[in-house]
Amino acid sequence: MKNTNYLVKKRLSYRLFLFALLFCLPLHANINHYVGAYGNIGEWSLMPSNSDYKASLGVAGGAGFLYELQAGPMSNQTRFLFDVGVGAFGGMTRYSQSVSSEAVLSDQLDMDGDKFDYVYEVNDRRDQYKSLAVQVPLMVGFQYKRLYMLAGMKMYTHVLTRSYSTANVTTFGRYAEFDDFRDMPEYQFFTNVSYPASGKSKGVPTSFKLDVDASLEIGARLGMMAEGTGYDVPKRRIEYRIAAFMDYGLLDIHYKRDQLAVGALNADGKVVPLSSMGYNTGATAPVYNTRTMVDNLVMNDIMTTTNFADKVNNLFVGVKFTVLFQLPAPRQCVVCRDAYSQSAPRSSRGRGVKYEE
Repeated sequence: MKNTNYLVKKRLSYRLFLFALLFCLPLHANINHYVGAYGNIGEWSLMPSNSDYKASLGVAGGAGFLYELQAGPMSNQTRFLFDVGVGAFGGMTRYSQSVSSEAVLSDQLDMDGDKFDYVYEVNDRRDQYKSLAVQVPLMVGFQYKRLYMLAGMKMYTHVLTRSYSTANVTTFGRYAEFDDFRDMPEYQFFTNVSYPASGKSKGVPTSFKLDVDASLEIGARLGMMAEGTGYDVPKRRIEYRIAAFMDYGLLDIHYKRDQLAVGALNADGKVVPLSSMGYNTGATAPVYNTRTMVDNLVMNDIMTTTNFADKVNNLFVGVKFTVLFQLPAPRQCVVCRDAYSQSAPRSSRGRGVKYEE
C-alpha cells in the first residue's frame, strides 16, 4: 500500500512538472520576429543510381526572402528558431564522361546494291542541363551565442529546364561479308563529326519532377553581440549570418521513358537517326554524296533516354549568407494598464494597490 501511494505521488509530481513546463515557461519566454533575405551559391549535382553515368557537376545559386521566429528564456542565450520562406534557384550541371553508344539503321542498301547496317558511333558525349526553380524552405533549429543550426525540408519546383547535348559522331557500314567500311565520305561514312554541326547545342526544353530535399544548415552569427540581458544593454536590430548548407533530394526527379518514338529509334534511345534521309531501302534514288545522315541527326538528352537510371537525386551544397531585420515589438496598452490600476481595490489607508502584468 505504501508503494502504491508513492507511485501515485510520483506520477502527480511528474504531471505537475509537465504542466509548469508547458504553461509557465512561455510566460517568461522572450519571442522576437524577423524578416530578411538570403543568397547562396554552390555546387549542383544530379546523382543517378544504377547507371553507366556518374554524378554530374555544375554550379548553382539562389536568393529569397524568409520569416524567422526566435524564442527562448530571457536569461539564456540559447534560442529556438523557426524559418519559412520562398526563393528562386538557378543552376547549370553537366554529365562529362565518355560513355560510347551505338545506333543502327538495319538493312540499308549502298550504291552497289549491297545490303549493310548503317551504324552511328557516339563518343565524347556531353549533356548539360540548365534549370530555374522556385524553392520553399521550412526549417527549425537553434542558436547558441554565435553558433546556429537549422534542419528541415525544402521543396523545389522546376519551372524552366533546358538540355544541351554535344558529341563526336562516327558513322560506318557494317557488312556481313566484309570488314567495316569507315572514313568514306562518298558513302556518308564520316569520322569524328561534331554534333551538332556548329559544335554548340541550342538547347531543347525538358522537365524535372517536383522535388523535396532534406536540408541542413550550420553557421555563425557575424558582428558584435551583447552578452547581457538588461534594459540598458544595446540590442541588435539587424542580424548577419554565414553558413555551410546541404540539400539532398529525397525523390526521383527525372521522368522515365519506356521509349521515345522519333524517327528510326535504336534500343536505348540515345541517338535518333532519320532513316528517311540518305540511305533508305524504299527510296528510288538514294543520295550518297551529301551529309544528310549526320546533319539531320537527332540526339536525345541522356536523362530522357530509356533505362538511363533507376532514379536521379538532387544534391546542392555551398555557402549561404543571411540578413535578418527584427520587427518592432507590439506596444503595451497604456490606457488599459492605467484603467486597470485605477479599478484596483484600495486599502484602508486610502492608498491604491497597483498590479503590473
